[in-house]
Amino acid sequence: MKRRDFSLAATSLGLLSLAGNSAHAQARVPKAGTEYLVLDKRVPVDAPAGKVEVIEFFSYNCPHCNDFEPQLEAWLKAAPKEVAFRRVPVPFVGNDVEAKQRLYYALEAMGKIDEFQPKVFDAIHKQRQNVNGDANIIAWAGANGLDGAKFKEVFTSFGVASKAKRAAQLTDAYKVAGVPALAVAGRWYVDGELAGNMTKALQVTNYLIGEAKKG
Repeated sequence: MKRRDFSLAATSLGLLSLAGNSAHAQARVPKAGTEYLVLDKRVPVDAPAGKVEVIEFFSYNCPHCNDFEPQLEAWLKAAPKEVAFRRVPVPFVGNDVEAKQRLYYALEAMGKIDEFQPKVFDAIHKQRQNVNGDANIIAWAGANGLDGAKFKEVFTSFGVASKAKRAAQLTDAYKVAGVPALAVAGRWYVDGELAGNMTKALQVTNYLIGEAKKG
């Protein structure tokens, strides 16, 4: 979902489209400035030496992010071993964005992202539950199998608040126009509007990973 209004092309082509277009994607080099952006200033990365950092910028409130999640998970299973992947929740899309950022980082701190990432999206976009505001988020976490007291402690902690602030800074550093979006190696940015859709955005990401590995 963009800060400016736009409509992403459907992502339902999934991995079938990725596989079917792989030869074409390899034959044609994506165009910088058209299908992806080269950052004016490199952004520091958290990836260890020898790894290529890939960031997904997302929002739990974003329906396009919800639609993209299964495709992203499938891509991650086949991603090159050099990829160091992480998610960054953005400070826009809908209401209650800072609390949603803290929800993500609290789950991350508790080692529950893999289990709860789809649950949060499902609760918001399919079940239409009220996962807004600190009290409702804490109650939702407790009702879905987490230790409510522990979650509240982490969710309201200074460390989680600091990570949410850092996420906002990274969003600005990468000049994120909307979500879902992908950033590679602190050097490049791509989203569905630039690439044409998120299937193509993943193809561009694969290309950029290869470029990053060259040095």
